[in-house]
Amino acid sequence: MEAIKYEENGQFHSGHVACAGCVEALALRVVLNTVGQDAVAVVPPSCTAVICGGYPFSSVKIPVFHTTLESGAASASGVKRALVAKGKPDTTVLCLAGDGGTYDIGLQALSSAAERNEDILYVCFDNEGYMNTGGQKSSSTPLNAVTGSTPAGKLTRKKNMVEILAAHRIPYIATASPSDLNDLTDKVKKAKNIRGMKVLIILIPCLPGWGVADDRAVACAREAVNAGVFPLFEVEDGTKYTLNVKEKVQPVNSYLAMQKRYRQLSEEKISAIQADVDEDWQRLMDKTNGR
Repeated sequence: MEAIKYEENGQFHSGHVACAGCVEALALRVVLNTVGQDAVAVVPPSCTAVICGGYPFSSVKIPVFHTTLESGAASASGVKRALVAKGKPDTTVLCLAGDGGTYDIGLQALSSAAERNEDILYVCFDNEGYMNTGGQKSSSTPLNAVTGSTPAGKLTRKKNMVEILAAHRIPYIATASPSDLNDLTDKVKKAKNIRGMKVLIILIPCLPGWGVADDRAVACAREAVNAGVFPLFEVEDGTKYTLNVKEKVQPVNSYLAMQKRYRQLSEEKISAIQADVDEDWQRLMDKTNGR
């Protein structure tokens, strides 16, 4: 069995208000403790903002600046430049955002920060919808998923944020999952030591939004990885793709069956989702060239 690499350093406190069983709290704990004390977080409105809380009752040990939903990456850029001006260029600036503040409302600021190659670590906790405001769909919501605003299932595919960011040729992009904490820890460590723009996209199965049992969020995330629905990989300088889990070992059926948002699917639609996953996996394999 692989040894656990994650170390608890007291950077995330108990008493936060995440849903019981929420793996965003787990992923946030790993990110914060791996980054360490010499850091500042910028948090746009999201589940993360609620979990972090506000002064003086924050669950996060490092300073946290709550900003607007559309300006997460811009605010993080400004904080980093202020720290550099004060002679603190090595302090890590984190932007901790959801998919609404990344794929949708915050995309303009994120793209601009990427174009400027700002020296920040941008972390997207991707629960594939606006789960903090009633579970509406975002552009990260997958095809056919039921949400508060798509009761018959979403009619469009999930936006491919990794390829959008790769087109900016930033130094580092990676996907991660709370089911693979050593992989997440390694990626945070690697990103911390790279100068320039770094982005981590972490899959966060949402218990109420996806209709997942309270004790099954990690298992659901693992099913997503095993089925190739959410591959774990890295992109360096926009061109070098590396797969971290090199095989998809099962079909999508068991992953979909764990979630209420897919219970309306016909066999035909499940087959179509499988075909999409297979096609995307092959494209990713082609990009990695066996790496």
